[in-house]
Amino acid sequence: MSTSHAEAAADAPIPVFDGHNDLPWHLRETHGSAVTGLHDEAISPFTTIPQIRRGGLAAQFWSVYVHSSITGPEAVKATLEQIDLVHRLIETYPEDLAWALTADEVRRTASEGRVASLLGVEGGQQIDGSLAALRMYARLGVRYMTLTWSTTHSWADSATDVRVHGGLTEFGREVIREMNRLGMIVDLSHVSEEVMHQALELSTLPVLFSHSCARSITDHPRNIPDEVLDRLPSNGGVAMATFVPGFVSTREDAEGAAEATVEDVADHLDHMRERVGVDHIGLGGDLCGTPTLPTGLGSAADYPRLFSVLSGRGWSREDLHKLGFENAARVLEANDPAYLSSR
Repeated sequence: MSTSHAEAAADAPIPVFDGHNDLPWHLRETHGSAVTGLHDEAISPFTTIPQIRRGGLAAQFWSVYVHSSITGPEAVKATLEQIDLVHRLIETYPEDLAWALTADEVRRTASEGRVASLLGVEGGQQIDGSLAALRMYARLGVRYMTLTWSTTHSWADSATDVRVHGGLTEFGREVIREMNRLGMIVDLSHVSEEVMHQALELSTLPVLFSHSCARSITDHPRNIPDEVLDRLPSNGGVAMATFVPGFVSTREDAEGAAEATVEDVADHLDHMRERVGVDHIGLGGDLCGTPTLPTGLGSAADYPRLFSVLSGRGWSREDLHKLGFENAARVLEANDPAYLSSR
């Protein structure tokens, strides 16, 4: 590589493989599930096409979230509608977004300058107690499922609701075994601490925390205890720090709303790296899933600001590549099912 090429590579944006973005639900709730107009911040203040371009977004797990007040067969229907919305989103912006299912497809699509787009179901209640529904989601391209959202359901306890199962029921354990068989990543954000430990004992493949911070830095039940973080290296999994102010900081403004800064997010990442190593951390901003974001991390355009703060704290460019992209891609690859890789 010539000096000029080396300098250009050193100056290139760090690519981002983000673990969680709620743009599909935002579009459902505020724009009648329409997918047009994403060059305009009036449509989405946190995730627009220009913002993702400026931020270096290379791959995105789009959340096909359904609020847990929608239950039973209606939850399955709503999930299918959310999956359809993401498909339409990709079809509407073919120069910017592309469907990707495997790690190889993610890398190839990112090298082409388009955002590799994947699906994540955010809440085990969305399968309505049906392994067949789980299998069909996998066939439709869902690559991870968060075992719970903010409410406990029939087979798993949530971190932010009454715990009634002592973690996972036997059916919940069966769900994890089936997810491993399918190559659907087990996502442990939102679940109770008991579910975290039980899932790590059961899963034979690396897990994700798609959008969670460190509990020892901010004592919130949605964050990850150190004892759970400590288990990630042996599992091969990745904890993806989120930008939700209430999970990042305990400071509040005069109205009682959580306040946070990009430096606070960096504090969580520093702790997680020191605790389990740079190979087991990533980023899951939860953009469009929270009404406010930390100062300095106001949209998808601002990942470079976080990388700049971390670089100033001594993180190497290799560290930032692992944090931003490579660790998530490795977990995806470890879960790539043979029927997808060989199709």
